[in-house]
Amino acid sequence: MQPRVAGAALRRLFELRSRVYRVVLLFSAPVAMSACMYAPGMKMQQASSLPVESASQGTPEARLPVPMTDITMSLISRMRSDAVRETGVEAGSLFDKARPYAIGPGDVLQITVWDHPELAAALGAQPPADSRTYDPPPGFVVDNAGRLNFPFAGSILVQGLRVDELQSKLASALGKSFHNPQVTVRIASFRSQQVYVDGDVHTPGAQAINDIPTTLYDAIGHAGGFATTADQSAIELVRNGKSFRINMTQMLDGGHNPAEIVLRGGDFVRVSAREDNGVYVMGEVTKPTKALPLRNGVLTLSDALSQAGSISSTTADAAQLYVIRGTGKDAEVFHLDASSPVSMVLANQFTLDPKDVVYVDGNGLVRFSRVLSLLLPAIDAGLTAGLVAK
Repeated sequence: MQPRVAGAALRRLFELRSRVYRVVLLFSAPVAMSACMYAPGMKMQQASSLPVESASQGTPEARLPVPMTDITMSLISRMRSDAVRETGVEAGSLFDKARPYAIGPGDVLQITVWDHPELAAALGAQPPADSRTYDPPPGFVVDNAGRLNFPFAGSILVQGLRVDELQSKLASALGKSFHNPQVTVRIASFRSQQVYVDGDVHTPGAQAINDIPTTLYDAIGHAGGFATTADQSAIELVRNGKSFRINMTQMLDGGHNPAEIVLRGGDFVRVSAREDNGVYVMGEVTKPTKALPLRNGVLTLSDALSQAGSISSTTADAAQLYVIRGTGKDAEVFHLDASSPVSMVLANQFTLDPKDVVYVDGNGLVRFSRVLSLLLPAIDAGLTAGLVAK
């Protein structure tokens, strides 16, 4: 192609592209305005739900209505009272009075029959100086069947008995061989019942239950306390195959004492990490991020926005701030008009749940520029291909 012909072709390309741009701008502006007008959530007062499409096995289902609610002070008060009440009801099933220790398999008993020193030899020799800490002390070990073998008394079922009940039972059995025997029983090593503490504590592991009742606070304290990354509102207690979620912060707000939760043998306590219960902040924010709750497990909407660097002052439409909670049919959408500084009072009171999504929509100019950014490259490519073909 000659230089003069190439220059004419380029001028023609520029002129044609300018004309197309003007046409695109002319017809795209009403479309963009219409898109902004009918975008979900732009007219909150006229729509109470958002349409959400879902698919099952590749076949689209009917559009599901997702409830949309404006964030108000009455909504915050109702949600807070409901959360405290639900926490109190669930934790109430764990409240229990302390029970006397029940003897079980593996426990080591020290039994003394007064005025009969010959029975003391049955306890065994004293442990050597180099004995290990987990070696049982001298005494009578309850076997796996829960029975105790004692001289002149034979085999006695002791599982589930209290110490005073075992003393009476031994005295009655030894009364057949001795006159009015005086028996003293004490537990030298508690090994039949344990609780397990795992997660974000300093020293996780198994803890033996003894004659002093072990509460939830005791177990966490024995494990070295909460780690700096622990979420005190997300404690899971597994008992007899059933899981209970314990929120210490809400329990205290409701006047419930977590120290009243008495642990039983076999209980498993897990303290979750804060990073497992984060909230996703997306859209027109300075720094999209995963916001983490505070150490007490509380994360408000204003906390999440602060961790994301606040709402973008140039691209965001502060009136279109949404919180998406749940998935599928259980999904909810909460809306807040954050264009007024007064609305941030509500944001500071609205508590987020783990895995919530906070989304800040873009303003109309940003949407329009994004539409053009998608259209114009395709137009340029088409025009260039047409000229080359000529």
